[in-house]
Amino acid sequence: MSTEDCKRQAAAQALELVTSGMRLGLGTGSTAAIFVDLLGEKVKAGGFDVVCVPTSEATRRQAEALGIRLSTLDETPYLDMTVDGADEMDEALRLIKGGGGALLREKIVAAASARLVIIADSSKLVDTLGRFPLPVEVVPFGVTATRNLVISLASDAGCLGEIALRVTKEGTPFVTDNGNFILDCAFGEIPDPETLDDALKLVPGVVESGLFLGLADLGIVGAPEGVTVISNAELDFEEEL
Repeated sequence: MSTEDCKRQAAAQALELVTSGMRLGLGTGSTAAIFVDLLGEKVKAGGFDVVCVPTSEATRRQAEALGIRLSTLDETPYLDMTVDGADEMDEALRLIKGGGGALLREKIVAAASARLVIIADSSKLVDTLGRFPLPVEVVPFGVTATRNLVISLASDAGCLGEIALRVTKEGTPFVTDNGNFILDCAFGEIPDPETLDDALKLVPGVVESGLFLGLADLGIVGAPEGVTVISNAELDFEEEL
């Protein structure tokens, strides 16, 4: 079974949690895009209506093309559920997100949702976060000074490694949908994600980090041997699947 098939498995299982009339957050990335495609097929088949808030302009364009009814958080500030992907996920449902550059909107939408469901293939499941470089969204003003402070405070939190400004293939700074830059922090491992997250919040130029802690309620992981479900200890969604 290919990685794409594993992603599709997870996305299809997440779709089983969606009922007509729901207010949904739509994530960004390759696995989330599969979910949006499957949702679009269900909407197109008729008799199924949802209103969705996309987490990026790319997701907005995809959903719009599929005929999915869209809204904004200003119009629909409370969501029943968000379905999104992750760059990494551990067994405690702590995540690294932002490989696609949408981490700020993804976190805002997730925080506005009653529950956050993460879909992924098994390669995204890790024992310790940090193998995937942690994205940190920063304002363009004073980016070098911001980077230096991130290096210092990350070191105090036990995280060492190259911290580089994300650039496009043309060599220009990558700009998020919000007009910001991204620092990719190649720490290798993050021994204490909560301590690092607290440290990054102290940097004035940091808008948000790709550490999603205490937000995910359910992880649906597709693998060649089948789907594994990881649920928040306080919430039981497995009976719905």
